[in-house]
Amino acid sequence: MSAPLWTSVQIGSATGAVVAPNIAVSGVSIDSRALEPGDLFVALKVARDGHDFVADAIANGAVAALVSRDVAGVGPEKLIKVADPLRALEALGRARRTQTSARVAAVTGSVGKTSTKEALRHLLSLQRLTHASAASYNNLWGVPLSLARMPTDTRFGVFEIGMNHPGEITPLTKQVRPHVAIVTMVAPVHLEHFSSVGDIADAKGEVFSGLEPGGIAVINGDLEWTSRLRRHAAEAGAGQIVTFGRGATCDVRLLSLHMGEDYSELHVGFLGEDLRYRLSAPGQHWAMNSLGVLAVVNALGGDTVRAAADMAGIVALSGRGAREQIGGPNGRFELIDESYNANPASMASAIAVLGQVKPAGAGRRVAVLGDMLELGPQAGELHAGLLAALNDARIDRVFAGGPLMKHLWDVLAPAMRGVYGASSKDIAETVASDVRAGDVVMIKGSYGSKMSVVVEALRRLTQQKG
Repeated sequence: MSAPLWTSVQIGSATGAVVAPNIAVSGVSIDSRALEPGDLFVALKVARDGHDFVADAIANGAVAALVSRDVAGVGPEKLIKVADPLRALEALGRARRTQTSARVAAVTGSVGKTSTKEALRHLLSLQRLTHASAASYNNLWGVPLSLARMPTDTRFGVFEIGMNHPGEITPLTKQVRPHVAIVTMVAPVHLEHFSSVGDIADAKGEVFSGLEPGGIAVINGDLEWTSRLRRHAAEAGAGQIVTFGRGATCDVRLLSLHMGEDYSELHVGFLGEDLRYRLSAPGQHWAMNSLGVLAVVNALGGDTVRAAADMAGIVALSGRGAREQIGGPNGRFELIDESYNANPASMASAIAVLGQVKPAGAGRRVAVLGDMLELGPQAGELHAGLLAALNDARIDRVFAGGPLMKHLWDVLAPAMRGVYGASSKDIAETVASDVRAGDVVMIKGSYGSKMSVVVEALRRLTQQKG
């Protein structure tokens, strides 16, 4: 029988709360619908007040709840009272970080955070016990929740850290206290809250402020902002700075790249050694991310040669490039699901990947694009600017949803136009009725654009077949 994740004594010691004896929890949850029996439920006030769901959480198997007040119908032995459940969750996270001897990495960047984190999870877990953030749990509650869920015998920890305002990364990285921190990319995202991309680079550079003494900074060496990031790392006291990219001075350097429709083959100069490996995903963005991933594996003390060989087992995530074949009434077509999120850099990369895929028979390359959000005053220009990527990739048909995508729609050649709608819901059924045998359909937009609505409309075509 495995040891509990948290005991009464540990919870009380970390939070200062009075805890009923003999409580042992196997997990930590903030969602009463998704928790597992044996979890500790934390009643956060995020979108809604978690106290309203404590009774449901207990009924669903939670052994106790971290709360700031009494809850009707729940006995006091099930309630762990604190002044602020979020601060108590942070205390649990900090305590667990202290209790483990794991080598820890922090991952941030404008593009590629989650894919990089998941690649590290996959590769490191094949070597030693690894714990990583779930989904995109990278914010003020996601980071401490991820820390609090880490078993004490973890050997590698990987934590994603995100932001959309200046100053948000600093308190999170100081909770994580990484031995290694990576910035994957700096790109024009969240421009509603930043005056320039340089300011975004500064915000990403905050991740180095949490480095453990002598920690290692891993930085994309091909950026306009590389020197700025290096300065942040040096000022934070990084013991070593490792760069990755195509540039001749990069420590981990892409020497050659061959891309097929559904794979990439890389030749990499790795700190003076040669590595050759294969990725089960196409696209330069995947290739460049893989360089950073290997740099982090090495910095954590993992087996880099083994990790390179294991790269072939990494597949794109749902919403982040996952590909599937769908058999609809008009014939079989391929779906590339990039619906989780978008910004100008990731949108251009996804369009380029679509351009590499050869449609079957008389099929077409079809891009279904939703608004890229939080781009500030430059939003219209950045949306219209996608035209060059679409032309370069020889995209046959474009569907656009959302008021910002109207800027792109207005500059599209008439022959490229599918249909425009004010939202993803307005175009979903039209896209589904237009798709035909041999098509390759890529769907992408910011999370708030809800492009998953179009993905689900296409998946339903399988049910309508025949």
